[in-house]
Amino acid sequence: MTGLSVRRAEPADFPAVARLTVAAYEADGQLKNEHGYAAVLADVASRAEDGEVLVAVDHATGEALGSVTFVLPGTRYAELSGPGEAEFRMLAVDPAAQGRGVGAALVEACVSRGTGLGCSALVICVRSGFAAAAQRLYRRRGFVRVPRLDWAPLDGVELLGLRLELTGG
Repeated sequence: MTGLSVRRAEPADFPAVARLTVAAYEADGQLKNEHGYAAVLADVASRAEDGEVLVAVDHATGEALGSVTFVLPGTRYAELSGPGEAEFRMLAVDPAAQGRGVGAALVEACVSRGTGLGCSALVICVRSGFAAAAQRLYRRRGFVRVPRLDWAPLDGVELLGLRLELTGG
């Protein structure tokens, strides 16, 4: 998408990132019966302390269109990554901006960051039965399912592990 840039979120971005992240997860149906996950998604300041919150911004309006949290293994928000790997979490695109390449730009920013750090792979998890557009994006980008990374943080919440080999590692 032209007219879009991805950069590290600043504290002034946090309210917009919180709003769009919760809105994206709600629109996809992922917050039904989720005990407190909306509050975790909205706590951008904590994510920024323990990882890198990236924001996709529209050049013309300055509006935040999407965000993602990039983390390394052993940090608070890392769930799947092992030594030498990177991970991203909570990728969200404002429902009003979906279909404009925002998600792809955020994924590419994470790939570039992981490659730049010399990581061997980038891992993510997606909720089974949800985020169909995101799952298509990940497959097109080359992420492959790794069943040994699947896990369930809560009853009824199945997360599927995906991995992308990086050339930097």
